[in-house]
Amino acid sequence: MSDLMADPMSDAPQKGALFIVSAPSGAGKTTLCNALQSRFKSLAYSVSHTTRSPRENEVNGQDYFFISKEMFEDKIRNGKWAEWAKVHDNYYGTCAEKLNEMLSSGRHILLDIDVAGAAQIKSRFPESIAIFIMPPSIEILESRLRSRGTDKEEEILKRIAHAHKEIAGSDFYDHIVVNDRLDDAIKALSGLIRKYTGDDEKHV
Repeated sequence: MSDLMADPMSDAPQKGALFIVSAPSGAGKTTLCNALQSRFKSLAYSVSHTTRSPRENEVNGQDYFFISKEMFEDKIRNGKWAEWAKVHDNYYGTCAEKLNEMLSSGRHILLDIDVAGAAQIKSRFPESIAIFIMPPSIEILESRLRSRGTDKEEEILKRIAHAHKEIAGSDFYDHIVVNDRLDDAIKALSGLIRKYTGDDEKHV
């Protein structure tokens, strides 16, 4: 992409790249995102804002930015969110100003977000690189969800139904990476980071 290339005659920093990563629950998105962060020094993780109360051991500014409902709704009215959603009476959102600030300074951003949020981000930041993590099959996804042993049957069925919708809505993504073998998926994602940023992996 031309806007990701630095102008050799300019002292301005090269604009950063914005990576959107989405996946159905159980597809391994968190593991893959953590692997990318451990491999690329230049990749910053975008911390979302929420109006829900912090859970035990959650740190403000690290897990989420915890703000009031009134402040969140004021930012909705003023178009300050790159994307936002209301889930179980709590708001969640990504600050557009913070993304612009980081990208303008040359930072590359990793944004872990669902399909609906990704569509909002892509609309506001059309130069972003959207990556969908695809499970090898719905059957394998269901097996992974059950093997975790953390969800009741009703919740598993809801997650599977939602996965069908997310997969059906993944057409606008720029890249689809199938997470069949974890090492292969990490290699594929690392290749995309290198392609768009020109950065090499750090030694770990």
